[in-house]
Amino acid sequence: MPGPGMTVPQRRPEVTLGVCRGACRLMRQSGSSVVLEMPLPDGRRADIFAIDRSGSLTIVEVKSSIEDWRVDIKWPDYFNWCDLFYVAVPIDFPQDLIPVEAGLIVADAYGGAFLREPARRPVGAARRKALLIDCARLAAERLARLEDPDFDGLAL
Repeated sequence: MPGPGMTVPQRRPEVTLGVCRGACRLMRQSGSSVVLEMPLPDGRRADIFAIDRSGSLTIVEVKSSIEDWRVDIKWPDYFNWCDLFYVAVPIDFPQDLIPVEAGLIVADAYGGAFLREPARRPVGAARRKALLIDCARLAAERLARLEDPDFDGLAL
């Protein structure tokens, strides 16, 4: 629930889905594989969790509106779980609201563009290994559930 002076973000599911799809396409075109809604050890969920061929970890936070951005105070927490952090927004989003610490992606349902690169903040080796294992297990389990949706024997 928002505090005093804060508004409830307007639900813009079609915009959110479009920005997410376009940002995922951009990440894949740049050589990364993506997993959506990746749970992180601190209880947060990365909208987009991407891994490139070298093992570099990128988190992309998707924001569909100014209100959605203004009520989000958790985005700095993502720096602990990735080498690169981006915010993906629609083309009509006021880009100057996104802090310089974050990379910036503008996207729609058809694709996206990197407008600003973030500073690289390398994740430690032990944390990287744990995140890679968690991501691989999540992706494998999601694939297995598509192939056998009636099986409910494995708890992640």
